[in-house]
Amino acid sequence: MRPLKQLIEGKRPAVTVGPEDTVFTALTLLAQYDIGALLVLERGRLVGIFSERDYARKIILKGKTSKDTPVREIMSDKVSCVTLSQSVEECMALMTDKRIRHLPVLGPGEQVIGILSIGDLVKETISDQKLTIDQLVQYIQT
Repeated sequence: MRPLKQLIEGKRPAVTVGPEDTVFTALTLLAQYDIGALLVLERGRLVGIFSERDYARKIILKGKTSKDTPVREIMSDKVSCVTLSQSVEECMALMTDKRIRHLPVLGPGEQVIGILSIGDLVKETISDQKLTIDQLVQYIQT
């Protein structure tokens, strides 16, 4: 499988929001970029993650409004992160264990490099398995 660095390099930069931005602004960005989560940065430092799940459980179900609520109030502030030294398998295991769908990738100095979704990791796993199958078929046919 490809290293995380290659997976991240093939993606667009992570979309971010500030903790004082409104939930409505965050939702607009999710829709605009057709993504499921935003990294919440304060002065360049990761302070949380905002997802569709946060919106559904902490705004709609609690009767709050997205235009009046800052992201800080509903973001997940206990964020599981990975580094470029970790494998796709380790990332998938962490996501499964924590029941999460997005993982920020941090570089030196805990600088945000990007974000991986469960879809990115499943796609990479399937691609790797297809390559293995193709190689085995080739081997059997020769």
